[in-house]
This record gives sequence, structure tokens and C-alpha cells, in this order.
Amino acid sequence: MQTPRQKEIVDTALDLIERRGIQGLTIKNLSKEIGISEPAIYRHFESKADILKAIVALFKANSATMFEQERNKNLTAPEKIEQIFSRHFAAFVSKPALVHVIFSEDVFKTEDSLLISIAGVIRHNNEILTEIIREGQRRQELRDDLPAGHLALIVMGSLRLFVKKWQFSNHAFDLRSEGKNLMQSIQCLIIK
Repeated sequence: MQTPRQKEIVDTALDLIERRGIQGLTIKNLSKEIGISEPAIYRHFESKADILKAIVALFKANSATMFEQERNKNLTAPEKIEQIFSRHFAAFVSKPALVHVIFSEDVFKTEDSLLISIAGVIRHNNEILTEIIREGQRRQELRDDLPAGHLALIVMGSLRLFVKKWQFSNHAFDLRSEGKNLMQSIQCLIIK
């Protein structure tokens, strides 16, 4: 559980990342934005990496909740998959800086603890998505001529590439509505 000051630091870090990229997230810049000293930041987080870990933890908790809630709903597998990704698109639109952190290969190359954190998020989400797909295959809702794990990889990989495209275009298109169109296309590929 974060203290109010830690939450403020994380929120400000996300704002900085959105405006200046991950390189712009420094303890110095962060302390100026909040209006406190650099040592005050260090009383709440030991390093920039710890702040990034807090951002990943925030995403992990929200993402896990989205996956778990949809898995337990009484919907078809295609409906569950669409809902999961619609909710993720909405989260990315409300906090675009999450994309900079969650999909940043450079950050994870230099910080093993961050790599372990994000790998856990990916593994957890992939397991639930694969489970949803397997259930959809058992119910004859999704194609069963391909392994569920491969279909999950196709769906998650499409999401990642699509969100990166949105990020690289400087949010030039509506992620939610175009995301809905993408999900319809993906469903054409995976529905039986």
C-alpha cells in the first residue's frame, strides 16, 4: 500500500514520462515538479528503478483485476477477450505514460528487478488468456486447430504492436474505437 506521498510521486512520474519520456524521469526533475527536495524523494523511494517498479506494480494490479474479472463473467470467450482488451485500451488512454513504461524494452534491459516484475505480469495475463481460450475451444466458440497458447500469443502480440503504433503516432488515432475494430479483426481469425 502506497502512502499519499508515494502515490503523488508515482502520479507525477507518470506525468513526467508522458511529457518527456522515460529519459526525462529523473529524481531531480521529479523533485522540481512536486516542489520537494531530492532527498525527500529518496525517503519514499530508493531509486528511479523503485519508482518504475511502483508503476509496474500499479499496472500489474489493475491488469490482473481486469483479467480476473472478465475470466469469471458468464460471457463467451470472444466476449471476454474483447472486454479485457477494451478495458486495457481505456486504461492506456487515461494514463498514456503506462505504455512508455510497460512496453519499454530499454528500461528492462538495465534493471533486472523491473524485468522480473513485467515478466510476471506478462506470464499471469498470458495464463489467464490461454485459459479463456481453452475454455472457448472446449465450448466450440474458438478455433481448436491451433494450440490455445499460440492463439493467446497472437492476441497479446497484436495488442502490444497496436498500442505501440498508437504511442509512436503520438496518439493520432482513437485507441478505443480503433482497438474495437482490431478486436473484431482478431475475432475473425480466432472464432471457429
